[in-house]
Amino acid sequence: MQNARVTFLTTPDRKAAIEAKAASLGVSSGEYIRLAVDNFDRISAKEEVELAALAAELNAAVPAMRASLNRSNLVLEDLHAEMNQFFQDRGIA
Repeated sequence: MQNARVTFLTTPDRKAAIEAKAASLGVSSGEYIRLAVDNFDRISAKEEVELAALAAELNAAVPAMRASLNRSNLVLEDLHAEMNQFFQDRGIA
């Protein structure tokens, strides 16, 4: 049975934000805060290993992503120049 009370002070804006988040989850403000407290530092060793692996994979992928974006940018710049020339040749630009 939950019969011990914890009171804390917050700003009206933060209280409204807590109430809005709780409502969006369909729970009371108290339940929302209990869930937040219960899950505050809950990360398992397995999750930590998985997160580290994901971070490493992302870090490894970033250079290829940048290169792909740079190639796309070059293609778009060429296309832009080609379109400008097309319109200039026809007296449109």
